[in-house]
Amino acid sequence: MSRLYLVTGFLGAGKTTFLKNFLKMFSEKKVHVIVNEFGKEGIDGELLREVGAVLNEINNGSIFCSCRLDKFEEVLGEVLHTKPDIIVVEASGLSDPTNVKKILGQKDKFQNVDYMGSICLVDAVHFLKVYETAAVIKKQLHVSDMILLNKRDMVSQEQADEVRDKVRMHRPDIPIYATVHGRIQKGWMEKLEHISQEENGEVLQSADITLRKCLLYVKEDTALDILENFMKMIMDNTFRIKGFVRIQKEWYLISCVGNIFHAEKCTEKQEKEANILVVLSGYGLPVKKSMKRAMEWYPDVIEKVEYGS
Repeated sequence: MSRLYLVTGFLGAGKTTFLKNFLKMFSEKKVHVIVNEFGKEGIDGELLREVGAVLNEINNGSIFCSCRLDKFEEVLGEVLHTKPDIIVVEASGLSDPTNVKKILGQKDKFQNVDYMGSICLVDAVHFLKVYETAAVIKKQLHVSDMILLNKRDMVSQEQADEVRDKVRMHRPDIPIYATVHGRIQKGWMEKLEHISQEENGEVLQSADITLRKCLLYVKEDTALDILENFMKMIMDNTFRIKGFVRIQKEWYLISCVGNIFHAEKCTEKQEKEANILVVLSGYGLPVKKSMKRAMEWYPDVIEKVEYGS
């Protein structure tokens, strides 16, 4: 029997950092991780490999969306054949995971899965901003069995209390723990009780229509400080900006949440992909307007912009 944990949380909540800490709790176990990325390439998957667990990535869409369920079930079936002790599923920040019990409740397919519950990371810094504009947040809270109020060190007591109160409105019945850098304590795990896999009514999920996505193609001769200035002009109207870029002969992992710009130099990048940054925003956020203004100020940064749903 393989124990399965689901990890959810909106974009930038700190799921990858959490996973690196979480997996250390199972250092003596055979662990398999299934990562669901929102972009064209498995950005976080590349970083997670350093943990040493076996890894599968499912890209381009939520694994719990009706259009991707078959792929998730296929991958999970293949993983079960390897008989791992622990399976950890990291859902995309855009995922609506309310189908999880329905999927795992298929006894004919997944009788060897012992579902342990869902751990949801809440970004204490940006939660209040994205809560009203991203419907999936409420759905992630709905299926959770433990909430980790992450980045607690970056907010005041007043803001932390406000975030906690919002979460409590949805889930007054489960524990909420404040944490920093996605750290989890063993004592908290003891309270993550086993969840029954009883059949629920089928709920087909579709894409969250409140979310908007676009792709930025960055020119290779762009200086890092100029790219940062460009990003700062649009970041306030986005949820997340993320991707690998190769500029001035150096690879960087760009990750922006809220108004925080972060660029991490990469010593090696094996995949040969275009310089693409994935920008995610919400309905009602004037990202196109701020993008146009940024491109007027910095016309030599972006090769092209592709807008999508």
